[in-house]
Amino acid sequence: MRYGLLGEHLKYSFSKEIHEQINDYEYQLIEVVKNDLDEFMNKREFKAINVTIPYKEMVIPYLYYIDDNAKRIGAVNTIVNRNNKLYGYNTDYYGLRDLILKNEINVKDKKVLILGDGGASKCAQILVKDLSAKEVLVASLFPSDKTISYQDALDCDPNIIINATPCGMFPNNDDLIIKIDSFKNLEAIVDVIYNPLKTQLLLEGKKKGLKVCGGLYMLVSQAVYACGIFTDKEVDSTLIDPVYQNIINEKQNIVLIGMPSSGKSTIGKMLARRIKKDFIDTDKLIEAEIKMPIRDYIKEHGEESFRNVETMVIKEVAKLNNTVISTGGGVILREINMDALMKNGKVVFLNRKLSNLKPTKSRPLSSNQSDLEKLYNKRLPIYNKYADVIVCNNSSLEFAVEKIIEEVNK
Repeated sequence: MRYGLLGEHLKYSFSKEIHEQINDYEYQLIEVVKNDLDEFMNKREFKAINVTIPYKEMVIPYLYYIDDNAKRIGAVNTIVNRNNKLYGYNTDYYGLRDLILKNEINVKDKKVLILGDGGASKCAQILVKDLSAKEVLVASLFPSDKTISYQDALDCDPNIIINATPCGMFPNNDDLIIKIDSFKNLEAIVDVIYNPLKTQLLLEGKKKGLKVCGGLYMLVSQAVYACGIFTDKEVDSTLIDPVYQNIINEKQNIVLIGMPSSGKSTIGKMLARRIKKDFIDTDKLIEAEIKMPIRDYIKEHGEESFRNVETMVIKEVAKLNNTVISTGGGVILREINMDALMKNGKVVFLNRKLSNLKPTKSRPLSSNQSDLEKLYNKRLPIYNKYADVIVCNNSSLEFAVEKIIEEVNK
């Protein structure tokens, strides 16, 4: 094995795709349990590796050399085997720096709250000090003389929050490490997590109009710097943006919302074929779960029971990547549904004017023209609220598909 990523749970890592776009080498995901770490590191059967949770600090005793930056941070994410001697580096520093600068987050003279005290936190602490932060506070589950508790963190009112914990990471997408309601001077939230693309913490920040950014750009940037170290070549930073955009395009879902009969299922299938993504119709999944038509289920059990099943299905579907998701017309009625879908998805509202919509006998809430009009007027503001993109579907289906592709790729 020449190149790879060392970690404990790597099934859903994006690193293989990223590295194999950056350079022409095979990159493997190396899952090692803690009890086997000593054997793996002593064998040294690799040319170069990246290191992730939970080994960024644990690998240090095996290293012959640690560069100054990694030494300052106290954590290593890149190791190169030179003549059977292991050399350690930290490219997370450059990745996080690039993420912050790319999103125009000004750290200078600001109070920064860093969540977590592990290897990623140590990197963030050094970086924000280098960027001239006025005050740096570190929240920990086990507070010490160098950290504060999460309870105390609620009273610190930071300008910037950096989440350097795995809280909110797949598959626990709904987890929220801290509530931000009490923070009056908060300007920005940075989350090093990249799966999901937007964590619940970032969504909460977005709702408040804050500047937010997830960890995918950091992951790509640090990989480009690591590749330079792996191959002993000058770092080509011009690769960062195009590789990042490629990965976003590959991983991001497209979520179609809109009224019944607005064309979500038909256009969704066409779109998925056109851009080579998977396709899911959540109503079909719900019917498979309840083992009857949705109309019959609502008549028998009521709308609230149906919405509960819908939320359960949405929660799991939203964790997928690279999928076109056609949703039921009422999915927007629960914020929890839309939060789940927005974590990995760009939301497209298929807006078909009322005169072109048709009553749907399979949906009791819109089975006649009068009910359909009431539903349209009630839901239109909510569709607009959640839409990242609005596409009118009042002409050909092909036009709507092309317009979605155009708008999503802007």
